[in-house]
Amino acid sequence: MPELIDRLPQVRGRLTPNRPLAELSWLRVGGPAEVLFQPADLDDLSAFLAALPADVPVFPVGVCSNLIIRDGGISGVVIRLGRGFNGIAVDGDTVRVGAAALDAQVARRAAEAGVDLAFLRTIPGSIGGAVRMNAGCYGRYTADVVAEVTAVTRAGEVLTLTPDQLGFAYRSTRLPADTLIVEAVLRAPQRPCAEIEATMQEALDRREASQPVRDRSCGSTFRNPAGFSSTGRDDDVHDLKAWKLIDDAGLRGARLGGARISPKHSNFLINEGGASATDLEELGERVRETVLKNSGIELEWEIMRVGEPLKAGAPSGR
Repeated sequence: MPELIDRLPQVRGRLTPNRPLAELSWLRVGGPAEVLFQPADLDDLSAFLAALPADVPVFPVGVCSNLIIRDGGISGVVIRLGRGFNGIAVDGDTVRVGAAALDAQVARRAAEAGVDLAFLRTIPGSIGGAVRMNAGCYGRYTADVVAEVTAVTRAGEVLTLTPDQLGFAYRSTRLPADTLIVEAVLRAPQRPCAEIEATMQEALDRREASQPVRDRSCGSTFRNPAGFSSTGRDDDVHDLKAWKLIDDAGLRGARLGGARISPKHSNFLINEGGASATDLEELGERVRETVLKNSGIELEWEIMRVGEPLKAGAPSGR
């Protein structure tokens, strides 16, 4: 049976078989992509998808800030956007931004032009992921600022989508998993630059005080039982928060291999060094089981887990 790389169309970008993904992952874990595709530009991406055999699965990734990539890796073609997809242009109250641009960078560039996208400053990841997952914090969400999105379907069709077509919901959209966001147009209120900078610094300070920002984590591991994350506002109540349920189950600081529940914030699952994806996922599942026994409440993962488990005898992707 021919290797997948031999069945793929020609590209101007880069195709890399068996590309390790751990070094591209926020958590530094995970097995390889069967093939990693880094397109040169939008035309390269569209043409590739249009010519790709229909039986080959596609999975887009960014900086993997909300993913545990399992140790067996990801089958098919993993697509990662880079140069050519990270531009940022501000015009009045509108910011046109490539999907590969980092959220924090977008917030800073917008602030310099007096556009208030301050909530993006503390969200790890890139704009493509922020749109797809409707990322948010402190009571503001990506859905609040999206005017339109350019995306490419699995068939290679380039679409311009409105917020209604995206179907924003809590930490989700209606976009198919194999549709790639390539650009977003964001529209936000205009404020004095100094005020936006102060808001961003306040958020950074608050995050530093309460979260393990210097550790490798993907942010909130589990949804709060009400189905959404904390707003971070002063009037935010702490009834039935995921971290409280984990604390009450005696799991703050719990370890498995190199994985640990953060002693600083118990809804953060961290790689202390040398963790495998299996360590992280299994520790998360142990937390869910223990919390269920202790409280009768079943926590739901907020972090996505993707790919295949490690096959017996195969080297780990840690």
